[in-house]
Amino acid sequence: MYSRHIARDFREALEDTPVVLISGARQTGKSTLAQTYGNAQSYVSFDDPAIADAALSDPLGFLQSLPRPVILDEVQVVPELFRSIKYEVDRDRRPGAFILTGSANVLLLPRLSDSLVGRMEVLTLWPLSQGELSGMREGFIDAAFDPAPPVLGPSRMRGREITDRVLEGGFPEVVGRSRDRRVRAWFRNYSTTTLQRHIEDASHIDASGEMPRLLSLVASQATGVANVAKLSRSLDIPHTSLVRYLNLLRASYVVQGLQAWSPNLGTRLRKTEKLTLLDSGLIAYLQNIDADRMIVERELFGALLETFVQMELRKQFGWNDTLAHLFYLRTASGTEVDIVIESNDGRVVAIEVKASTKVDPRDRRGLELLRDQLGKRFVRGIVMYTGEHTLPFGDRIWAMPVDALWRWGATAARD
Repeated sequence: MYSRHIARDFREALEDTPVVLISGARQTGKSTLAQTYGNAQSYVSFDDPAIADAALSDPLGFLQSLPRPVILDEVQVVPELFRSIKYEVDRDRRPGAFILTGSANVLLLPRLSDSLVGRMEVLTLWPLSQGELSGMREGFIDAAFDPAPPVLGPSRMRGREITDRVLEGGFPEVVGRSRDRRVRAWFRNYSTTTLQRHIEDASHIDASGEMPRLLSLVASQATGVANVAKLSRSLDIPHTSLVRYLNLLRASYVVQGLQAWSPNLGTRLRKTEKLTLLDSGLIAYLQNIDADRMIVERELFGALLETFVQMELRKQFGWNDTLAHLFYLRTASGTEVDIVIESNDGRVVAIEVKASTKVDPRDRRGLELLRDQLGKRFVRGIVMYTGEHTLPFGDRIWAMPVDALWRWGATAARD
């Protein structure tokens, strides 16, 4: 079993918070984490329809019959329990009494979370990060916001290793499979049976025909600016239905959005959002991309690598100290920056992702524009590339190898 970096936060939350929810997509390891560190006296999974029906028939009586601490797995299946959990917590506020796991983002489903405001801590578990796979606790975001020049040895990756990492992704069940045929079998089941059942449980919508097509289309346009009207026409799905499906996939962590960055908060509009999926391996499966195909069609690697970098950064927000948000930049004149990280105090780190072993002057233009526009708010710009060395390119602009994501600022992992 891999060490998960949020395990420390999970254990600490159990010491002072009555309800702790581990939230994340299906098959990211939520149940394993809860059972490994929760020290629970009882465990209930609502994936069992009989158990879910029993909880629905008498939510309060069901809870009162369970020894504490209790793990309630996939609790979003029975949202009626949240009010009863609140009642029980208000009677007895002992820390760590209720350990919940859920495959729905409660921040996007207020009816599930409103009743537990002030009583519940939410931790997000993503697929395995590259640091978790390597036994290191990444500190890239904290290091990037430190103005000190980066000190990093040459990349340790050789040959096809970066390509293989991107194609594999981070789902725990995939990482342990050595044969491509078994990896494809897992992704096939995940993108059809697992997600369809989850959507039906969460919304009572039968989207068995539309959901695989929608996932494949989002995968094919990963990191592109979303055009919902165009998606609706391509899939022949009514606009209102498509918006609902996308919102369900967002709430399930499967679809991830990246908003456009602007110095003016009022211009950061959702309609300019980019969409991608939570795992580069899932995108590769849905597009039928393997290592052999990428040798012939190298251009396919760019979007996969950008998603890979974006998701590694999202994972690191769970344990790095810097409080920040992810955006992208696209100006009216066509200048683009793949990733803009803005800290809560207004400082900015910008990243351009390039699937090449060399850095072209054009790769730095967006970073230089942002630097000149922001002045002291601009901490640094990074061209993340598949080359070997960390190199300076003028004032606060650097080229860094992709594996800097899990090497720069990293420390030995500890639960």
